[in-house]
Amino acid sequence: MTFGMRWLPMLLPFALWGTAMAAMKPLLEGAGPLTVAWMRLIPAGAAVLVAAVGMGRSLRVDPADRFWLLAFALVDGALFQGLLTRGLTSTGAGLGSVLIDSQPLLVALLARSLFGEAINPVGWLGLVIGLAGILCLGLPAPLLRHWWLDGPGGLGGAAWSHGELWMLAAAVAMALGTVLCRFAMGHSDPVAIIGWHLLIGGLPLIGASALGPSFSSAAAPFWPHWSRLDWGLMAYASLLGSALAYGLFFWFARRGDLTGFTSLTFLTPVFALLCGVVFLHERLLPLQWIGAGLALASVALINRRQPLWEGPP
Repeated sequence: MTFGMRWLPMLLPFALWGTAMAAMKPLLEGAGPLTVAWMRLIPAGAAVLVAAVGMGRSLRVDPADRFWLLAFALVDGALFQGLLTRGLTSTGAGLGSVLIDSQPLLVALLARSLFGEAINPVGWLGLVIGLAGILCLGLPAPLLRHWWLDGPGGLGGAAWSHGELWMLAAAVAMALGTVLCRFAMGHSDPVAIIGWHLLIGGLPLIGASALGPSFSSAAAPFWPHWSRLDWGLMAYASLLGSALAYGLFFWFARRGDLTGFTSLTFLTPVFALLCGVVFLHERLLPLQWIGAGLALASVALINRRQPLWEGPP
């Protein structure tokens, strides 16, 4: 199987995530971040478990995997989704997406230290190029120009709000969750583990969402007042943007090269922008075309790092 055909099915989770982020953003105007987070996770977990039963898979979790499942659910489920939705309420799509899509760098470092995955100079070059690509995709040209001329101080204090810090923390949580999934799926069915992790991860979120109004009058109501379109967006973000996307993501992450696979995260903003072009008739700026090209080049470099560095056998 060629490189392109081998990686084509692995692009789907990132395409779904890129569009699910856009679907969730307007929902936060009528609901709190914790509400959006648990409504994304719990139906998705239930759908994955029902699908597992339909496929004849066992829902039993091996005792050796139960601790890792709990850690996986709390870190990648509750913590990541809570931080992500909280960050979406107070961050721009630009710098926020740059931070959340920087997690392949963290995964590469963790995979190297825990699993001994080789990251040669070609791989590191690909990671740097991918980060440059999402900078071009996510940040406006004037902001990049000021940063280039004036250094990080050129971003100004307003550029780094609490929203960006929430997004950076979410990227760390997802990177840790990507590594934890391998331990959680050691002896149990991977589809069942994915479903349980979504369902268990949603429980602290639904509890916090229900208790929030009791502790603060400013807290969002537990049950949102959405239109039919809003509920449709929520269903998309939950069933396709979570159940299907997370199922595919952790299935592939368990079986293959973590560094190479998670580098496809660099393509998430590319898919989001392409959706805007196709459905909203938006036009990409020259800088965004450059960013898309850099993201594609980075994925190719990272996944071909061994033959490019060592030469043909």
